Amino acid sequence: MKTRQSYAWDRETTLVCQLAAAASLFSFLFYFRSGDLLLYGDAVAHINIARRVIDSQTPGLLQLGTVWLPLPHLLMIPFLLSDAAWRTGIAGSLPSMCAYVFGTVGIFRLVRTKLSLSDQPDVASRLAAWFAAATYAANPNLLYLQATAMTEVLLSAFFIWAIVHFSEFVRAVHASENDTASSSLTKCGLCLAASALTRYDGWFLAGAICLAVAGIVVRSNQPALRRSFAKFILIVAAAPVLWLTYNSAIYRNPLEFANGPYSARAIEQKTALFQSEPHPGWHNLHVSFTYFLKAAQDNVAEGKLQKVWLAFLLIGALAVWQRRSWPMLLLFLPLAFYTLSVAYGSVPIFLPEWWPFSYYNVRFGSELIPAFAVATAVSLYLAYIGANAARVRTALIVGFVAFVAASYGWAWKAQPICFREAQVNSRTRISFERELAATLLKLPHDSTLLMYLGDHVGALQDAGIPLRRVINEGNHRPWKRPTDPDGLWEQALANPARYADYAIAIDQDAVAQGMNKQGLISMVVVHSEGQPPATIYWTGKPATSNQH
Repeated sequence: MKTRQSYAWDRETTLVCQLAAAASLFSFLFYFRSGDLLLYGDAVAHINIARRVIDSQTPGLLQLGTVWLPLPHLLMIPFLLSDAAWRTGIAGSLPSMCAYVFGTVGIFRLVRTKLSLSDQPDVASRLAAWFAAATYAANPNLLYLQATAMTEVLLSAFFIWAIVHFSEFVRAVHASENDTASSSLTKCGLCLAASALTRYDGWFLAGAICLAVAGIVVRSNQPALRRSFAKFILIVAAAPVLWLTYNSAIYRNPLEFANGPYSARAIEQKTALFQSEPHPGWHNLHVSFTYFLKAAQDNVAEGKLQKVWLAFLLIGALAVWQRRSWPMLLLFLPLAFYTLSVAYGSVPIFLPEWWPFSYYNVRFGSELIPAFAVATAVSLYLAYIGANAARVRTALIVGFVAFVAASYGWAWKAQPICFREAQVNSRTRISFERELAATLLKLPHDSTLLMYLGDHVGALQDAGIPLRRVINEGNHRPWKRPTDPDGLWEQALANPARYADYAIAIDQDAVAQGMNKQGLISMVVVHSEGQPPATIYWTGKPATSNQH
């Protein structure tokens, strides 16, 4: 008879992996052919932050900056050695696609292991596991996000596997298998550390699981487990400590990512200047909870079917608790994190159905897709084992599959909401960047540019202009506060003619506001509806001028 460890990665799991890989590739090719990999502005930014590490006037790890955590960018760098992968966005897709595949396998393994009544998985648990994996993998919004450089799918994969290993740790503790418990706890810690270097959601999730592990270790009163717990804590804590130390050393502020000029708080404060009232959920936990839950429902279905998904979510949660499969309840942690983030963390969510009737951060709801998939599969499992007749069981399977197929079919018909969010918010930006790229391509190919990359680096990516030809805000020493007078960026702003051949000033950006325009010649102004104009200046830099 196979044990749980021996069937952890068997033929069935391999088949799940292969099918998920096929779905991932098909979805990627679909969106690649239609040119939709770079609709999200954040996807463009992620790719170019990673690209600057190897392609910059001042290359190196300092180009990772702050605010966004480093692991997604580090994973992209090997693929960004290819200019084609950079320009098309493929370099950002590949890590997400791998994460999608392993996330699907993690869902399958979690459900099959937790619902099995013995060491050998029974028919009902295998059926539920397949259904959960298929529900997760076939989600239209997940299929779009995994084809992009966005970080939600990567975080989900690490989170799912952290729960898989935590669940196996709990089982091993109850079975007094200390070696297995220690191994599973170490793997859980590594997944949590990776999640904490991917998104800040990971910090919250890691903290919650650490508390759960601490409770189990204290109750077990086993010295061996305490040693394993100490190792686990060191592994998990290493990630946020590393990031805090990096911010402290480089920016002289360990919380630069949270309260610095590019943080979510700073962005919210700037946005608030143009709004008559706060965003929905501001300092209101109930409204914040409602908006995030609605965003999560929008990520699994359209219209009235959302209520059925919500019912399955509740049924699955109650059933998991009663069956003592409570580790799966950790999949619901994004509910708490995003409720707090919307209320107090400067993370608004805008929904097309509710005020202010627009799209913003709707994709955050995708973090609850694993919980929906598992809860619906548990509901099917309960109905299946409760049915006595084979015909009833067959009807239940057909009914659940038809429900998920109908939900996803209507979502595809309406277009996945994450895709709509990206498309709606990118229209004017992409049009502007294409026009600017076409203009920049007319400049000499060996010229040096002065340009702020925070908003429209996509124009350079579209034109295929190497970032090492561009002096930008990343070309200075960030530990010099508030500015770096000897930095390349600051010197180029003060004396453009000495350092750059052309300067691109987009209305109200750092170049437009901080550059010394004395003696510069305005060559062309690029206009595009919905975006500020961009003025290209010739600096008149002599060919013999020294450059950094």
